Amino acid sequence: QVQLMESGGDSVQAGGSLRLSCALSGRTYSAYCMGWFRQAPGKEREWVATIVSGGGSTIYHDSVKGRFTISEDNTQKKVYLQMNSLKPEDTAMYYCAARLGTKFCSVVVGTYAVWGQGTQVTVSS
Repeated sequence: QVQLMESGGDSVQAGGSLRLSCALSGRTYSAYCMGWFRQAPGKEREWVATIVSGGGSTIYHDSVKGRFTISEDNTQKKVYLQMNSLKPEDTAMYYCAARLGTKFCSVVVGTYAVWGQGTQVTVSS
């Protein structure tokens, strides 16, 4: 089985930056898709960004384009989400998730089988 562990969440002021990390452990797969999702209180979980394993293509939600960057380090088995120009509306619990055995990166929450426990990001105005 694959396990995911997020870290890097914090409280910052608007305009600040954070880098979230997601560490992968357990069984390895040659093909997979990693995604970052977030869930604000009282709202549904939404996708933020995805990346295909092996440095493949990335896609971003319109609300974070130009501000967030998803990347991976295969040697460290980590996926990152660099978040710049943070806004109060970015406040949420952020989760990383894995879609295993495929390089098709869905943006649908239910298509990801493995999830981390989440890391809280709070942006104050």
